[in-house]
Amino acid sequence: MKKSLIGAVVGMLVLSACGSPANNAADVTFAQEMVPHHQQALDMAKLVPSRSSDSEVRDLAQRIEKAQGPEIAQMNEWLQQWGAAQEDHEGHDTAGMMSHGDMAELEKSTGQEFDRLWLRMMIEHHEGAVEMARTALQRGEDEKTRKLAQAVLEGQQREIAEMKALLG
Repeated sequence: MKKSLIGAVVGMLVLSACGSPANNAADVTFAQEMVPHHQQALDMAKLVPSRSSDSEVRDLAQRIEKAQGPEIAQMNEWLQQWGAAQEDHEGHDTAGMMSHGDMAELEKSTGQEFDRLWLRMMIEHHEGAVEMARTALQRGEDEKTRKLAQAVLEGQQREIAEMKALLG
């Protein structure tokens, strides 16, 4: 009886060591909030080719799409692995998210007006992502989540500086 109990305990320890990564609520919240946040950035970036003639804004929008699309897929995969559902809300209460009205205003604008509005909105949007990344770094436990949060923090801070320079 004791041998089988010891074997069961050892087996459970081995399985738990090889099992799912250690994550906590902060890791899950980061992914659940960052997915719609990144999706809105993609939505904003997709407006650029038809509304902007500024090559620097167009280049930045392409880089945002290239970076954030794969990050969305990665975070959705983590949420699935963790058994955590993606939130149903569109994330408009999340830091840096634009309202429906903001997005409608952006969609109506073109040319230099669009560029200025897009840059101002994307700066605010990125500042929200930086805030969420800092929270994940302070409170999260999952190493992959922390690594992504650090990359988001660094990348979006660089892009904020670039956008501020473009605004003058």
